[in-house]
Formats: sequence, C-alpha cells, structure tokens
Amino acid sequence: MQQRKTPMRKCLGCGAMRPKKELVRVVREPDGAVSVDLTGKKNGRGAYICRSAECLKKAWKGDRLQRAFSCAIPEEVAAILIKEIEENDG
Repeated sequence: MQQRKTPMRKCLGCGAMRPKKELVRVVREPDGAVSVDLTGKKNGRGAYICRSAECLKKAWKGDRLQRAFSCAIPEEVAAILIKEIEENDG
C-alpha cells in the first residue's frame, strides 16, 4: 500500500514546519471575525500556530497574524486566543 503524505504547515510564531495535526488553526471567517479553529474545518482564511502561548505571543508581537489575515486584529482578540490555546494546550 502507498503511504499518504502528511500535510505540513508553518507556524507563524517559531517558523517551524510541523504536521498539520500538531498545530492550532486561527481563522478569519468571511464576516471578518477572528477565532481559534480547534477542529480545522471552519470556513475562512487560516493561519497555523504551535500549541503554545509563546508562539502565539511571538506571532502577535511580530504582527504576523495581521499580515496573514490582511486586517487589523484587536488586542482583545489576542487575549481570547491566548486563553483558548492555554486551555486547550495538548
């Protein structure tokens, strides 16, 4: 049998290429709302971050999330994202 390729994605925080299942997807939905997509199936533009608050903070500090989504992201949203990633850290 032929083995399937593992989809790889790049973390916005540390820049490491990792299997998609090891990362958390942050998504900008068509209505402009930004949220954490733990299922990986929400509709919208996605960006990936390692399952650590440190990587999210690096991505936020370097404005990488804003560039990935081509929009300004309020700081309240970043606080919510950090809280959700810390709660679901696995």
